[in-house]
Amino acid sequence: MTKIVFMGTPEFSVSVLTMLYDEGHTIAAVVTQPDRPVGRKRVLTPPPVKVEALRLGLPIIQPEKLKGSTELDDIIALEPDLIVTAAFGQILPKELLEAPRLGCINVHASLLPKYRGGAPIHQAIMDGETETGVTIMYMVEKLDAGDIISQVTVPISDTDHTGSMFKALSVAGTALLKETLPSILNGTNERTVQDESLVTFARNISREQERIDWSEGGKTIFDKIRGLHPWPVAYTVFQGENVKIWWSEKSYSNENALPGTIIGIESDRILVKAGDDTAVALTDLQPAGKKRMTADEFIRGTGSKWSKGDRFE
Repeated sequence: MTKIVFMGTPEFSVSVLTMLYDEGHTIAAVVTQPDRPVGRKRVLTPPPVKVEALRLGLPIIQPEKLKGSTELDDIIALEPDLIVTAAFGQILPKELLEAPRLGCINVHASLLPKYRGGAPIHQAIMDGETETGVTIMYMVEKLDAGDIISQVTVPISDTDHTGSMFKALSVAGTALLKETLPSILNGTNERTVQDESLVTFARNISREQERIDWSEGGKTIFDKIRGLHPWPVAYTVFQGENVKIWWSEKSYSNENALPGTIIGIESDRILVKAGDDTAVALTDLQPAGKKRMTADEFIRGTGSKWSKGDRFE
């Protein structure tokens, strides 16, 4: 029987692992990131893939760094026929890429060659895309540059955000891999070389990207807030203190005000002027040192200190 090593870490990867197990494939090991401290109390927490692997009774390997590690030697010693990765979170060394007889494949959450890199879902939403998808691809040393095996398109609506699209793309990617895997195992699958002229990148989100630039257009700001929800969350600055913006709505304004100016405080939203003839209605926010709250909760409490004409930095 075909021996598979699965490599993945977040919730996105869990359904892929479960499908491989339920389909009866021999999973020689599950490779995932080490347990990490989580939350204010820094509780050591296993990644979602480890939790699922424990439930399924599968062997687990957790390398801090693959390259040059004993864990790398252990994986190669398993002599897998195929390595399947899905949001593993580390670069695979050349010797591992060359080890399986059927190669290494990746479930990538974009329509390659668009959005190579570690944050394709965030970036697609932040860019205002109306669709994205999943690509099953062969892995090579160059980041997300291997031949495409199969793809599926998934729509993005205005109400979608990174959290909802992670779930949708996980489901789509799992179904696509289930459909594609038989052809990979019997060697009948197609492979298409990526068009390098169409390559774009989606690098991991930086702290700088999380800050709202009110000089940008309202739709751009709205899309940024969606793309950073529910993590790492967009923020703005008011009187020297950070305010997280969890959610917003598109709005319109012909007021002559500087970008970032509060142009209206209604019962359940705070209207902020954007850099064009639009506004952004803040509906869910979190002031520094406070809990997350709806705009109406904020207005009835801390928000009473905010007035029309105040401006975000």
